[in-house]
Amino acid sequence: MDFLKSAVASAIAQGPPFPYTFGDKVDVDASIWTLYNGTRRADGSNCSIFSFDVTANKARLPLAKNAVKKLRTMRHPGVIKVLDTVETDTYIYIATERVVPLRWHVKRKSLSPETIKWGLYSIARTVKFINDEGSSVHGSLRVASIYTSESGEWKLGGFELLSNVKDDEAVIYRYGSLVPDAGRYTPPELARSGWDFLKKSPHSAVDAYNFGTTIFEVFNGDFMGADQAGQTKGIPPTMHAGYKRLVNANPKARITVGAFLEQGRRSGGFFDSSLIKLTEGIDNLGVKSETEKEEFLDDLDQLTDDFPEDFFKMKVLPELLKSVEFGGGGPKAFGVVMKIATKLTSEDFEARVQPVVIRLFGNPDRAIRVCLLDNLPGMIDRLPQKVVNDKIFPNMVSGFTDIAPVVREQTLKSVLVIIGKLSDRTINGELLKYLAKTANDEQPGIRTNTTICLGKIAKNLGSSSRAKVLIAAFTRSLRDPFVHARNAALMALAATCEFFTEEECASRILPVICPSLIDKEKLVRDQANKAMEVYLQRIRKAAASMPDTVQPPPQTTEGAGPRMSTPQPSEASSWAGWAISSFTNKLSAASGEMQTSASNGTPTIPGRAISPSPSHNSSQRIISTSSASALHRQAVKSPSPAPPLSRNSSASAAEAYFKDPEPDDDGDAWGDMGDMDDDGNAFFDASSEPAKTAKKEPVSSPQPFDDGSEPDFAGWLAAQAQKKGPGGAKPLPKGLSKSNGKAAATTTAKKPLPSRPAAKQVAAKKIDMKPKETDDDDGWGDGW
Repeated sequence: MDFLKSAVASAIAQGPPFPYTFGDKVDVDASIWTLYNGTRRADGSNCSIFSFDVTANKARLPLAKNAVKKLRTMRHPGVIKVLDTVETDTYIYIATERVVPLRWHVKRKSLSPETIKWGLYSIARTVKFINDEGSSVHGSLRVASIYTSESGEWKLGGFELLSNVKDDEAVIYRYGSLVPDAGRYTPPELARSGWDFLKKSPHSAVDAYNFGTTIFEVFNGDFMGADQAGQTKGIPPTMHAGYKRLVNANPKARITVGAFLEQGRRSGGFFDSSLIKLTEGIDNLGVKSETEKEEFLDDLDQLTDDFPEDFFKMKVLPELLKSVEFGGGGPKAFGVVMKIATKLTSEDFEARVQPVVIRLFGNPDRAIRVCLLDNLPGMIDRLPQKVVNDKIFPNMVSGFTDIAPVVREQTLKSVLVIIGKLSDRTINGELLKYLAKTANDEQPGIRTNTTICLGKIAKNLGSSSRAKVLIAAFTRSLRDPFVHARNAALMALAATCEFFTEEECASRILPVICPSLIDKEKLVRDQANKAMEVYLQRIRKAAASMPDTVQPPPQTTEGAGPRMSTPQPSEASSWAGWAISSFTNKLSAASGEMQTSASNGTPTIPGRAISPSPSHNSSQRIISTSSASALHRQAVKSPSPAPPLSRNSSASAAEAYFKDPEPDDDGDAWGDMGDMDDDGNAFFDASSEPAKTAKKEPVSSPQPFDDGSEPDFAGWLAAQAQKKGPGGAKPLPKGLSKSNGKAAATTTAKKPLPSRPAAKQVAAKKIDMKPKETDDDDGWGDGW
């Protein structure tokens, strides 16, 4: 083989230029030609090369020269297309389109009956043209002289004997018997009388007989001789009558190939098939009327899978693409294109379909755009990421703002198809910008689909902005008047729960879901309950892993007793216990009959204050826990010009709180808590039952406790300070030594027993009763 190639190359080097490169040798039937696959040097395109060795086959040289001459002059779609020829004294080369011998397909039996009919129809048309328009005889019609092109079409070759009947010196008369295997295919009359008998019989009789033997051969695999002529084995029943007339032993009784063709074209005939109609209609698709084009595309769309893929790829597909892009084929033609494209290899798709698809996305025709978007799922896997991101998406975004709702909606749906091919920058930039517009579209269906789209592409969004974008979009959709938009928002929230933190779930998402629990539509309410359960499970799971508290553990001091207002560990575990403890502290400040226990359990004597000791923390604790109640009791017992105030109601209220609480007491305590202002000043308000002798005040403003006769609390503190020790050296408790206490002391020094208007200027409500801070309850009093 290598020697043959080198010999051919050396022969080419010595002869005229032949711009084609020889490839592999192709096996063919017995022939005067050797067939090679070849390529054109200029562009690398495929071709076939028929080579004739003059030295080895000098006797058949006239046949080779006749073939070259007839192939150059016989122009017909059913004839092998010649690209170039070279003739020298040693060789003859014919470069043609890339072809494959039909014998290959016949041996493998890879041809369906419909494909065989389509091929025979093409050969019949070519032979009719040779006999009628060309006034010639092929003379060597058989499977060996038929080839298939890259498009799967059957092409006629073997023109060694092709002769014009008007030429008395034609090659067929002298060299008809030199064709290989001529004996098997020669008609009976020529076998008996020789090739000169052609001059006495119809010139088409030879080709008619050979066409009949070709029919038998393609359906049965081989033709062994004249004995098999007329046998109908394997031949479709609709062809039987015409086939028998083709191989009639009497040449004058044979029908011509043209007559056989017309017989098959009739309605219901063997050539009346959709594939044959396709071959006739595809060539002039661009000049068909709209009605004819519509009928043609309908027939094309109904084709089954057993038709030749090569023909669709090489012949039909290019014509359809031209029709879609330039000839007004429209969406229907593109739908057929995509049906054919599913059978293409990735290389063929990239070379033949991809460039047209990119150009069509720039087409402003709405029907084409919608058709492209509808078929996008079928071709997205074959489109490279760079092509989608850089060429298709920039043209596709015009659909988001189109005035036609169907274009906007279809563009929105296509986002799910192409999202995997877009870069992060495109997704989080331009795409979200357009989705923000469709989220506010006038069409409720588009708004709903935008919410669904965001929920499905959530995993593709950037982690830095994903939660912000989704919460904003879904929150907006929850307020949409369209019921399905609200339902879609709830479904999207439930599906994207994993993308939010526990803090976002609790503080931002659950509050906006809650109103949907009482939505007017049951569909929304049910979905809201499902979404709520999803987020509650998430939060419960997170809360279960959290510590019980983040506060530092309390540092207890031996011998120190808690203040009345300080919640104990047992009380801290219940909000009801905390509220009652606080209200008890309020009553202790208003009543003068209660006794508090010191750290050692000994009751504190009313009217006596314990001096703080700077060296012992325990004595400081006693002052901090009992100073307020003890000083108040001293104020109550101090001499006053007015009669003492009756405290039956206050005393009974205080005693009630030391009893087992009734169910109603909890409600009273929660109500008093509601009267507190932000600073906790309500703890210093009067009790809920006002004194009978108190002045009438506006109901809306809380009044400090006043019995109508004794001086105000601040004045009394100042008087006691003057009595104790020289120069008032004894320090006041920490809570009374701040600015409010100083202001009260200054006022008292100027006016020991101020009248009632003076008492209102320094409201007891503003006195800071904060006890001296200790390590045990550091910061607790500051909260109030």
